[in-house]
Amino acid sequence: MKKLIPAFLLFAGSLLFAQSISNEVYQSENYSITHPQDWKVTNDSEIVNIFPPNEIGAITISEYHDLNLPKAETKKFILALYQSSEDEKKIISKSGKKGYTEYFYEYLDEKQKLIWLTKVFQKDKDLYLISINCGQKYWNGNYMKLFKEAFDSFKIKK
Repeated sequence: MKKLIPAFLLFAGSLLFAQSISNEVYQSENYSITHPQDWKVTNDSEIVNIFPPNEIGAITISEYHDLNLPKAETKKFILALYQSSEDEKKIISKSGKKGYTEYFYEYLDEKQKLIWLTKVFQKDKDLYLISINCGQKYWNGNYMKLFKEAFDSFKIKK
């Protein structure tokens, strides 16, 4: 029995280690984000897309500088992105790090069967928009975890 416990712990530890996923960091001049190593990254006119090889969804990052968007209008702007008729109260806002106001919105596109998670970071005339879109049928288990981990790793450098 004494030999069985260490053998079991060794086996369980090897399973956990085998399931760990290697990550890499995408660095821009103004932000960084960590994502699974085998995911693809594209940068098209400073709009960055990060997505798994099977392309069942993506993380999209856009940054805007010298944008004259009053904070009172930011929630309307977010809802307009999705042509959503939901109430602005569905968007959660809070004071974030480095003086940014952080907004969070979750939206289900019933027609296209997509889950959308959006974060907006706004300070003065700077705005960072990061969103996840993922097919609803894939939004569970491991994909949800990987997308959310990458999403939550987004950090503004300034």
